Amino acid sequence: MNNKKLISNILLLSAALIWGVSFVFQRKGMEYIEPLTFAASRLVLAALSVAVLAFVMDLRDRRRPDFEPKTGEEARNYKKNTVLGGVLAGLCLVGAGAFQQMGVVYTTAGKAGFITTLYMMLVPIINFAVFRKKSPLQTWVGVVLGVIGLYLLCMTDKSFSLTKGDTLVMICSIFFALHILTCDHFVDKGNPVKISAIQFITACVCTWVLAFLFEEPTWAKILSAMVPIAYCGIMSGGVGYTFQILAQKNTDPTIAALLLSLESVFAVIAGAIMLKEMMSTRELLGCLVMFVAIILVQIPLPSKKTKKENA
Repeated sequence: MNNKKLISNILLLSAALIWGVSFVFQRKGMEYIEPLTFAASRLVLAALSVAVLAFVMDLRDRRRPDFEPKTGEEARNYKKNTVLGGVLAGLCLVGAGAFQQMGVVYTTAGKAGFITTLYMMLVPIINFAVFRKKSPLQTWVGVVLGVIGLYLLCMTDKSFSLTKGDTLVMICSIFFALHILTCDHFVDKGNPVKISAIQFITACVCTWVLAFLFEEPTWAKILSAMVPIAYCGIMSGGVGYTFQILAQKNTDPTIAALLLSLESVFAVIAGAIMLKEMMSTRELLGCLVMFVAIILVQIPLPSKKTKKENA
């Protein structure tokens, strides 16, 4: 593994840790405020923090002695892909954030964390179905194990039905899978940090529209949930998603999804420590199976070419 990939993996693991802990703050925030208003408020902070970062990094790059601005058609395409990638990623975040925030109202932080990682299984499926990009056999074995783990985690009775919270969080995972693939498509065609800033501005505007349509936002409610909003906005939003986009320049989208899905493990640990949440033996077994699936697909297997050379 080269240094760029190592740094990318560290950034992705850091994002997973930040996101795992954020489930606790999301649960706490729901004691004071409605889901869409919470999501919209956190996006304001995320958009501001990343916009400032994008401005500072752009200024730094322009002052470098070896800086060469893009010109002509190349510059137009770069700008177009930066804006388009940011808007599309932002729309994915609107769906993911809204459904996740509504889902945590009806389920535990740890369980929501693991169900969210369903995107780990959806990324290679969508990547193959839409883009015809194949994943190795071990990835598909991991997907099957992940489905089994999800079954043990969510289907806790004989009715084979999902709870309201489970269903909402599962819908959110579809949007997260689309978000990862969108970032992977545009990250090399535009400016990663500016894409991150634009995605949050887009998501912020759209989510506030939804909040005013379906809820009754007030300053009093927002201020009462300021600590959870601040963590989820600045850390989970601004820092976490910027880490993701920067890291995806040097890693495969499926591997990125798998590393990011470790947020589920951090969510369970944070929920147990900070909220005293407990899982049943069956649910813990489901978590374990999903964790094995995540680890399995990260074990590098020798290529056919390498095997022949060693023979």
